[in-house]
Amino acid sequence: MSTRIFGTMIVLLLLGFPMMIPLLAGSLIGFVAIFGGIDQLDTMVQQILGGIRPASLIAVPMFIFAADIMTRGQSANRLIDLVMVFVGHLKGGLAVSTATACTLFGAVSGSTQATVVAVGGPLRPRMLNAGYKDNFVLALIVNASDIAFLIPPSIGMIIYGVVSGTSISELFIAGIGPGLLILVLFSIYSYIYAVRNDVPTEPKSSWSERGTALRRALWPLGFPVIIVGGIYGGIFSPTEAAAACVLYALILEMVVYREMSVKELYATAKSTGLITAVVFILVGAGAAFSYVISFAQIPQEVLGAIGIDDMGRYGVLITISIAFFIGCMFVDPIVVILIFVPIFAPVVDAVGLDPVHVGIIITLQVAIGSATPPFGCDIFTAIAVFKRPYWEVIKGTPPFILILLCVSAALIVFPQIALFLRDLAFAE
Repeated sequence: MSTRIFGTMIVLLLLGFPMMIPLLAGSLIGFVAIFGGIDQLDTMVQQILGGIRPASLIAVPMFIFAADIMTRGQSANRLIDLVMVFVGHLKGGLAVSTATACTLFGAVSGSTQATVVAVGGPLRPRMLNAGYKDNFVLALIVNASDIAFLIPPSIGMIIYGVVSGTSISELFIAGIGPGLLILVLFSIYSYIYAVRNDVPTEPKSSWSERGTALRRALWPLGFPVIIVGGIYGGIFSPTEAAAACVLYALILEMVVYREMSVKELYATAKSTGLITAVVFILVGAGAAFSYVISFAQIPQEVLGAIGIDDMGRYGVLITISIAFFIGCMFVDPIVVILIFVPIFAPVVDAVGLDPVHVGIIITLQVAIGSATPPFGCDIFTAIAVFKRPYWEVIKGTPPFILILLCVSAALIVFPQIALFLRDLAFAE
């Protein structure tokens, strides 16, 4: 049965069908084989609906909506301006500003692709005018957007938390340490690049200009306070924090800044609805597919074939890292999480790994895979947004991918990089 399921899915993918079709087709084949006919497919429908029933998933459209409102309004640009006036004058300062802006925007959007659009749009022309090569600029934007998948909120963490039953609040807090580590390493590399290529520095902003930029950005800086502070302080659940972010974004852009009209709000809501529909169809189809592969004991077959039962903790983590990294080089991150997490869940429990630690490793790997050739989704987002050829977008990526893989290795060896803040925040 497993051969028929995965064979059908691969053929449909090669024929160019969107990922939801192979997932549903694989699930359909599995249910027919399990129950012996199509008259029992009400169980499949129940699994699909059950997959999108968890209340935690409400946070996904909320965070997407809040990020879309920010991007269309003034908040995103004010955050970028704040970063620029403080570090833009340093050697490699524009590149450091870009990576930092990705981090700040990630603290609102939770989406790597939204970060590519929001940060790359205004900063890429400035970096090109400052003397940076376009292949470096494109690679920096694409890979720095990975930080958005780790800094809370993270759509990937929400999906992982729902599928695995792991606390989303703990995942959010645990993602901060690795995200900041990546920011520091990207900043160091940007400085080295600027020195080697003799990139001119930007004029230094006065303290008066910095004060003005800080005042302008005070309201947008409230987003990470609401998310991290609210969850850390026990005020909000992740879902409640997402709803609070939407309300805050609406007040900010429609009342305080008056940058968004009712007509623009409708267009924003429509865009969010379309994205959410795609995500939820994938989640529902993934839930049905997980039921099939679990019932057919496919995870046990796959893991037994690679001998994972004989591996220790490090072997399991390395295997998980490789699987998710390679998977996201070809397929959308949400789909990879939906398919692979149920496969590896039994062995994660068997060897006694911390599911939060595993979740952060998985989140980082899917983020890296999303920016890695040949088919990482962030690469094609950059191609569409910046209208540059494929080879130009990926040419400068190897150093950034190497840095990200080093962080992945460090997370496996030193789990406290992720778990220190989690243990501090949720200590009993």
